[in-house]
Amino acid sequence: MNDAALKSDIQDIVVDEVFPHAPETIWKALTTGALVSRWLMAPTGFEAVVGNRFTYQTTCGGAWDGVIHCEVLEIIPNKRLSYSWKGGHEDNVGYGARLDTVVTFTLSRVAEGTRVRLVHMGFVLPKNETAFRSMGEGWKKVVRNLGAIADEQD
Repeated sequence: MNDAALKSDIQDIVVDEVFPHAPETIWKALTTGALVSRWLMAPTGFEAVVGNRFTYQTTCGGAWDGVIHCEVLEIIPNKRLSYSWKGGHEDNVGYGARLDTVVTFTLSRVAEGTRVRLVHMGFVLPKNETAFRSMGEGWKKVVRNLGAIADEQD
């Protein structure tokens, strides 16, 4: 298979929203574990420090225990947070299939406040089709929830 054919099998989820808050307010909601648990899910061991490993727990499925393993890859305060997002099990097909992806939040100051661009990249199709579809819809809701938590912080 050539490189072009391989790339066509990789898909990313992109969510782009503008919130009427300063980047610092959004950043706090993105990087404070207690706040993250309110708009996404409760992280275990999360610190906004490059190299920090943490987990999320979601619904188990098949041979997968439901643990999402993450590692902070990049921190640029008030601008970018990136972490790996790995889970699933090789024996699963559909829900709980092996997933090895990266989540990046990029914040940009705009006249209306802050643009939040979430990119969850690296879904290998068709293997990750179930996760790609459900998380594609899920991230839209989660990013809106992030805005609601930011509303409370102002």
